[in-house]
Amino acid sequence: MAKYDAIIIGAGHNGLVTAAYLAQAGKKILVLERRPVVGGIAASEEIFPGFKYASCAHLAGSFSTTVISELNLAKHGLEILPLDPFLLAPSLEGNSLLIPRDPIKATEEVSRHSKRDAEKFTKFCDLTKKLSDFLLVLYSLPLPDRATPGKFQPMELIKAAWKFHRLGKNEMYEFLRILPMSMADLLSEWFESEPLKSAIAASSMLASFVGPRQQGTAFNFLHRQIGSGSGVFRNAGIVRGGINRIPHALSLVAQQHGAEIRTDAEVTTVRTKAGAATGVILANGTEFTSDIIISSADVKKTFLKLVEPTYIDPQFLLQVKNIRARGTVAKVNLALDALPNFKSSTLPVAALGGITHIGPTIEYLERAADDAKYGRFSARPFLEITIPSIADPTLAPAGKHVMSVWMQSAPYHLRESNWNKQRDGLGDTVVNLIDDYAPGFKNSILHRQVLTPLDLEQTYGLTEGHMDHAELALDQILFMRPVPGWARYHTPIDNLFLCGAGSHPGGGITGLPGYYAAKEILKVIKRGK
Repeated sequence: MAKYDAIIIGAGHNGLVTAAYLAQAGKKILVLERRPVVGGIAASEEIFPGFKYASCAHLAGSFSTTVISELNLAKHGLEILPLDPFLLAPSLEGNSLLIPRDPIKATEEVSRHSKRDAEKFTKFCDLTKKLSDFLLVLYSLPLPDRATPGKFQPMELIKAAWKFHRLGKNEMYEFLRILPMSMADLLSEWFESEPLKSAIAASSMLASFVGPRQQGTAFNFLHRQIGSGSGVFRNAGIVRGGINRIPHALSLVAQQHGAEIRTDAEVTTVRTKAGAATGVILANGTEFTSDIIISSADVKKTFLKLVEPTYIDPQFLLQVKNIRARGTVAKVNLALDALPNFKSSTLPVAALGGITHIGPTIEYLERAADDAKYGRFSARPFLEITIPSIADPTLAPAGKHVMSVWMQSAPYHLRESNWNKQRDGLGDTVVNLIDDYAPGFKNSILHRQVLTPLDLEQTYGLTEGHMDHAELALDQILFMRPVPGWARYHTPIDNLFLCGAGSHPGGGITGLPGYYAAKEILKVIKRGK
């Protein structure tokens, strides 16, 4: 039976980031992936012949530039294409809001809807850029952890405090004030135009169980701006050749340094002895041993399904069970014979190449979220749409296109039905809504795939279909992620570590949980020598 320095459960992008760094450091690494392909939610699949989809996550502009640089991922074929425009918010009346990358042109566009908002738009962009950049500084801190008492480094906190001071008096005040705010309250202070407010507020909603009026949604917004060039909308970017080029490049780096990656290898058990992880058992009965086990699976799956509960403190198990991870999104992938024609006589084809939001007002977004609270999917949902084949024509046959749609809200638990019965109804709701904004759209659809929250769980291993493994709320971030006191990737089981989106600093296609986990694990290995 082969012995490895570390075994990583799951070949999603975070698991592969960890694998690449550990292998680069000379460790013998084994990565075990349940699916036949690597990538997790960063998957590209040819669901229909000739059409290559970002079948789950579809934006990658926030992927860590540090990871890209340090692992030289560009050498292995990774190219992230910035999207221009950032965002299109179509209107039923035809007066669409189009935000280009160029800040001057963006301000001019905002001015069409409100001259008052245009005067404030650049200042808002600058502020949120500074605040999200400082949030990344906080994320890089070595947080206190029960497994490493006395290892917290005061000097790192002092450095962060100095960077906080350098933000400026107003920015320091705004950072502390804004974090617990609701997006609705924050935006009402700045803007009057509903299309602009709802377009920005929608950036705080994806994978969140709450609407823009919920306290703390402003933090979610800042989290999703990390790496954003504009400081307003999540850094819009798609990967040339498909989003799976991220895990593909990571796999090449890891394998180049000797890592072994196995697909169709589902881990069902983490073996433990004397309070420490010692290996894993696959569904087919194969066993592997290692000094270190690292799980990129979500926290609930790791501790409630893979580890024998008798080896874990009951209080810790209760905390894990209480992690809020309620899925609220569904995915619709479409093959199109032609581009949608939204109700505006001024929109060029290029306008469809960024992110398209359907969610015209704050009230609309709030009602879309309310539906999920009562166990039903939204009759008028918020939609985040991309058509990546505009920027990258290789993703579809000539003259055809792929459309990727995130729909919100769609609760994992339906009160009066089940997702096997409601899948087609959800797909029809999404298509009909787009058709309202782009008449004739339904006639352009060649193929359709609908992924409900249940499908996201069963296909991608996301407990309750939650994209971030756990909600990004104020009580589930920093030293409280995944649970209070266990923020540095250690767990109550010795030699068992976490590196997925449920660990610090959270979800999105950033690679940061895998990056920080690798750094911590390498320190542990070094101390153990």
